[in-house]
Amino acid sequence: MRIISYLNEKSVPVLAALTNEGRIYSLPQKDFFELAQQAKDHNTSLLHFVESAIYNLDPVSQSLENLSLLVPIEAPEVWAAGVTYERSRDARNFESIDGINGLTTVYDKVYDAKRPELFLKSTAARTVGPNDKLYLRSDSKWQIPEPELGLVINSEGEILGYTIGNDLSCRDIEGENPLYLPQAKIWRNSCSIGPAILLSEEVRDPYQFEITCRIYRNGEKVVEGSANTRQLKRKFDELVSYLLQDNQIFNGTVLLTGTCIVPPNEFTLADGDQIEIAISDIGVLQNTVHLAKNVVHHL
Repeated sequence: MRIISYLNEKSVPVLAALTNEGRIYSLPQKDFFELAQQAKDHNTSLLHFVESAIYNLDPVSQSLENLSLLVPIEAPEVWAAGVTYERSRDARNFESIDGINGLTTVYDKVYDAKRPELFLKSTAARTVGPNDKLYLRSDSKWQIPEPELGLVINSEGEILGYTIGNDLSCRDIEGENPLYLPQAKIWRNSCSIGPAILLSEEVRDPYQFEITCRIYRNGEKVVEGSANTRQLKRKFDELVSYLLQDNQIFNGTVLLTGTCIVPPNEFTLADGDQIEIAISDIGVLQNTVHLAKNVVHHL
C-alpha cells in the first residue's frame, strides 16, 4: 500500500491510497500525518486503517499516469545522511583536495566513525514533488543528482514509510572545502521527494530496495546507475537515533539515507536534463533541471 497526493479536476489537493494492484482510492484526510494520527487514535496499524477506510469505496477513474502528483508529504524538514555507502566515500575523496593528494580525508574518517554524518538538506518551501522543476545552482560548475531512499518518520522517530529523494549536490563547492557543505546542498528547489510513500508495514526487508537512476539529455540517456540498500554501511534505526539525539524532530520529517549512485566524474547536470529515479515497490520520481532565474549574484 502506498500513499500519494494529487490535484483533482478542481485543482484541490487530494490524499489517496494506491494499492498493490494499481487502484487509487481518495481519502478524506488532508495529509499523510492526519491519516497516521487517526490510525494511532484508533489503536490500529496504519496499513489496517487504510485498508478498512477504502474497503467499501470505488476507485477513482484516472490512472496514476494521468494524475497531477504532488509531494506525498509536505515535510517540514528534510535531513540527509552522508557517506553511508562506500561509493559515496570514494566519490567525495575524488573531489576533495586531501583525497587527490592521497591523504586521509574527513570522508574516510566519518565512514568508519561511530557517529554518522547528518545534515539539514531542505525545508518544505525548498522541496518539490514529481515532475516539478529542480534548479541548478548558479555558482557551481559540477552538479549531480543523488538518488536516495527516504525514511518518513514521526516526532518519536518511528519509521512510518519509505519514499524516494533526489538530493541535488555541488561536487566542486563541497570539494573545495567541506565547511561549504550547506552551500553545496541547500538552495531553492534543490530537493525533490515522491512520488509515493510506501507504508513500512508492507516492507519485509528495507535492505533489499533496488535503486536506479537515469539521466536524459535531449532525449538521449547519458547516465545510468543502479544500487541496492544492502550496500549500506549503516542501519536505518542507527541514523534515526542520531537524528533524534537532543533534537526536536517534527512529524513528517524525511531522512534521506545516502547515495551509492554517482555519475562519472566528468559529468555535470545541464539545463533541461531529465532525472529519473526508480526504487522498487515505491515508484519513479521524475524531475527536469533548469537554470535558476532571478538569481542574486555574489559580489
